[in-house]
Amino acid sequence: MRGSLPANLRDVLPRAELDVEAALEKVRPICDDVRHRGAAAVRELTARFDGVEIDSTRVPAEELTRALAELDPKVRAALEESIRRARLVHRDQRRTDVTTQVVPGGTVTERWVPVDRVGLYVPGGRAVYPSSVVMNVVPAQEAGVPSLAVTSPAQKEFGGLPHPTILAACALLGVEEVYSVGGAQAVAMFAYGTEECPPATMVTGPGNIWVAAAKRLLKGRIGIDSEAGPTEIAILADETADPVHVAADLISQAEHDVIAAAVLVTTSAELADAVERELPAQIAATKHGERITEALSGRQSGIVLVGSLDDGVRVVDAYAAEHLEIHTADAAEVAARVRNAGAIFVGTYAPVSLGDYLAGSNHVLPTGGCACHSSGLSVQSFLRGIHVVDYTREALADAAAHVTALADAEDLPAHGAAVRARFGWQVPSTPERPA
Repeated sequence: MRGSLPANLRDVLPRAELDVEAALEKVRPICDDVRHRGAAAVRELTARFDGVEIDSTRVPAEELTRALAELDPKVRAALEESIRRARLVHRDQRRTDVTTQVVPGGTVTERWVPVDRVGLYVPGGRAVYPSSVVMNVVPAQEAGVPSLAVTSPAQKEFGGLPHPTILAACALLGVEEVYSVGGAQAVAMFAYGTEECPPATMVTGPGNIWVAAAKRLLKGRIGIDSEAGPTEIAILADETADPVHVAADLISQAEHDVIAAAVLVTTSAELADAVERELPAQIAATKHGERITEALSGRQSGIVLVGSLDDGVRVVDAYAAEHLEIHTADAAEVAARVRNAGAIFVGTYAPVSLGDYLAGSNHVLPTGGCACHSSGLSVQSFLRGIHVVDYTREALADAAAHVTALADAEDLPAHGAAVRARFGWQVPSTPERPA
């Protein structure tokens, strides 16, 4: 892309494809089945898709206690520190009610109220994600959500329970309501409720295409955070970047999935060549080399050469990555110029993997270019702003003529009549405002 950038920049950049629309018709009967047959449908669907029979969708309390007792002390310490840091960041996101005096006797208060109940989805596919328990639960708790539940797919090797590290993370966070359910049926369970699980107001958390499709299908009945797609990393780098670090960070995200996206945007052909030389040796030394190789060689990954750092910023803004790393001279200044990203990681010592676990930031982030209009999970995700309007008789009288004029202009005369009725059907006069 050296030279002038194309007008359709967003369309020509590498991108993972997730055809949620095509999955909708496959998840519709699953969700309908849960709606009509409740827990029995959920259990049967779990046997069908996860290959495990469960007697109940609810995880017994003693299993949470056992999982925490048996957790590796090093993992427990890491989770406790992750929780501590996440609480520090998310606690500062709390909103306070604000009252504005619009006119003498007339106020509007914005009151922040948490949703009543949330269902938090934690994936359980190729990897185990106790960190996603932290990232979902902490902001919901800090928002003051009074009722929350976690669900994660049943694992055959653990007797139909979610992975024990997931259960241990729930126990550490004080979450007592946990379910062994994954996929579209989990979203439907929270949307409609069953004999074993009360319905939720909202569902959050990343998942596979079936989870994303169920979220789209049921959005409106429930609130959702986003339709999470394949994970992605973009790295904006110049000639000062270390190819070893850049290669390692591309690999770290490609490790998630064969359809994970890893994109390097750079002004330096020499760096691009050095990264390409570095990748094979690092991939050979890692556990999931085959998966990583497939992800990095897919159409969703690649290297984009640009003629200037300004063009590089334009490219990453168009890409709107879930995770964006900045490896340039004066990385903080460059990061401040970026408008579109789920999270930005500044310089050599802030890799995405830090954000995945311990930065204190949230790793449930918008994918597929949605960072140009959406944010990651936060305390705000679980809050609703309610405007409370409080006017005296005198304050309403002062506004009555304006209300009536606007109501008549919109051909909604009953709106004006509702005000006039309070004053014997007369419209109090309002002085014309000075020019």
